[in-house]
Amino acid sequence: MLNRIQSLLSPLILTLSLQTAFAASTAPAALEPEPIHQQTMTEILDSLDREHYKDISIDDRFSGWLLDQYLEDLDPSRSYFYASDIAEFEPLRTTLDDSLRSGDLEDAYRIFNRYQERVYERLNFMIGQLEDGVDDLRFDVDEALDSDRSEAPWISSREQMDQLWLKRLKSAALSLKLADQTPEQISETLLKRYRYQLHRSEQLKSEDVFQTYANALSKGYDPHTQYFSPRNSENFQINMSLSLEGIGAVLQNDDEYTKIVRLVPAGPAEKTGQLKPADKIVAVAQGDDGEMVDIIGWRLDDVVDKIRGPADTVVRLQVIPADSKDRQKRKEVRIVRSKVKLEEQAAHKRVLDLDYNGQNYRLGVIQIPAFYIDFAALQSGDPNYKSTTRDVERLIQELLKEDIQGLVIDLRDNGGGSLREANELIGLFISRGPTVQIRDPNGRIDILGDFDADVAYSGPLAVLVNRLSASASEIFAGAIQDYRRGVVVGSQTFGKGTVQSLHGLRHGQLKMTHAKFYRISGDSTQNKGVVPDILLPSLYNELDIGESALEGALPWDQVRAVRHGKFLGVENFLDKLTARHQARVATDPDFMFMREQVEHLKEAGEDALIPLNEAALRKERDEADQWQLDAQNRRRALKQEPPLSSLSELDDELEKDELGRPISPESEAQLAETGRILLDMVDLTFSFSATAKQ
Repeated sequence: MLNRIQSLLSPLILTLSLQTAFAASTAPAALEPEPIHQQTMTEILDSLDREHYKDISIDDRFSGWLLDQYLEDLDPSRSYFYASDIAEFEPLRTTLDDSLRSGDLEDAYRIFNRYQERVYERLNFMIGQLEDGVDDLRFDVDEALDSDRSEAPWISSREQMDQLWLKRLKSAALSLKLADQTPEQISETLLKRYRYQLHRSEQLKSEDVFQTYANALSKGYDPHTQYFSPRNSENFQINMSLSLEGIGAVLQNDDEYTKIVRLVPAGPAEKTGQLKPADKIVAVAQGDDGEMVDIIGWRLDDVVDKIRGPADTVVRLQVIPADSKDRQKRKEVRIVRSKVKLEEQAAHKRVLDLDYNGQNYRLGVIQIPAFYIDFAALQSGDPNYKSTTRDVERLIQELLKEDIQGLVIDLRDNGGGSLREANELIGLFISRGPTVQIRDPNGRIDILGDFDADVAYSGPLAVLVNRLSASASEIFAGAIQDYRRGVVVGSQTFGKGTVQSLHGLRHGQLKMTHAKFYRISGDSTQNKGVVPDILLPSLYNELDIGESALEGALPWDQVRAVRHGKFLGVENFLDKLTARHQARVATDPDFMFMREQVEHLKEAGEDALIPLNEAALRKERDEADQWQLDAQNRRRALKQEPPLSSLSELDDELEKDELGRPISPESEAQLAETGRILLDMVDLTFSFSATAKQ
């Protein structure tokens, strides 16, 4: 939809207050390409052809793909273009490649201008419906809105288009009604929403169209390749991250919504314990008493401006939780803005005491939020420069003094960072050997390795990962698994196995994928990620989060394995290790709860229809809340804890860690089970070794 395109566009200055009613609008003037755009498109194609990892032929087949992608980027819900528009564009299916090579952008602009006409028609239709209020909307009719129209047929008539948009209007109004807004408030909120979108559409420039089309083209290579206009090049960091005096989150547009992609480790948002990747932000308020401002349909840069602010001030977010079956549910999260402190993002340790077969064991746990290094201090010759490897080595020595009997490296939610640090961290656990392979577009492979024979820790080792463990985390976990140095536990990792760099153009910049990571086994970490030896339940939906969820992601493949040594690992007794784990978690209350949640969310994801009947929607919401409460109380009964009367009581019970973050029972259960799996491995290794000697 419109805002999805707007997320790619350069910031524009609002000349009118969003609180002001807009006068009747005139249709926007047709936009045309500028001479610099023709030159830039030629330069982009040349750069992609010479330096991108993927070899693409710009031919008729690619032309057809580009047409479909461009239309999808403009109108992903098939709610603006008519079937007659699509039929008119169909001859371009075999000609866009020729236009690209010559830098001719006339057809791309023609499609965009038609899209702008349709946006203008639809937004004015909605504004017209709302100007007389919402009293005439009936919420007692049994009908539903299909929330996933990505594969729906293109609409053929204005009557059908009006019917669809009336359903969208009813859904939006009903959602606000269930949030206890009055009819007057509902009208005001929705009028502001659609007038904002109309105002933004009228301010689009030729540069915006070019960037939209260039990014449709770049998706033909991979989802991490992207063109930035000169203005957006300057604002790239601020548009993509709120880590500086903000909430510490990476955001992106998802249809009409602003979706959380990743939480910055130890950032204000992560510390609340109430936000997760794939949550959708629908409103923002300033301070403890400020009014919630609806941001559905807003451009990403305007959402960023609304959320950012001075340190130590309060911002409140209204979000739709990603793990809620109720798609109309709203939750308010209070966040105190601050800068993310480097020391809070550093690796830290704890001792985990576990009862295992009637005996108490002490396991060390080192959580690594990111792979970091202070390059400035290193280059200046500071002998005390900070880095992941140096910190972890120090923490290992401290834990050894506490007589630990095993070590867990916790890489959950670690999105990566310095490749150098991932390589050196592996070296703390092996004595020399290759660690990762890097393949360039020409097929040349560089092999990185550890050349230091010293080992910081030689005892039993487990690595805990989840769906948000990415890039450098996957390199580390994959190497530990390939060497059989330890057992890898958790859920399948993100699958980010590519390397990007920024290439300057005469007009803007191109972020381009130029290399791919491979494990020493020869397996790529791309797309597939690292599959743990022992799988734990994951509450992250792999259809929404991960490389495989990104359209056009480069595939998983293999190269030749590199010779490397192997420890006595889990392969010899993986079946027994798995059997012990499954027997334990079969009756574990926390794992039973997690399995229920996974199945429940899977069922919710299969239903794309949103009821427009108020009674039916309220019933759906009440049933969803009751299911969650019942599931929590089933777990509590098994743990001999008193039942909850409401879900809100949970927040008051959660303990907090040393950084002030609420401790999730599910997270703690996964960590404890990883510790027990590690002790199983010790037990089975000892038994295996004893049998082998006989």
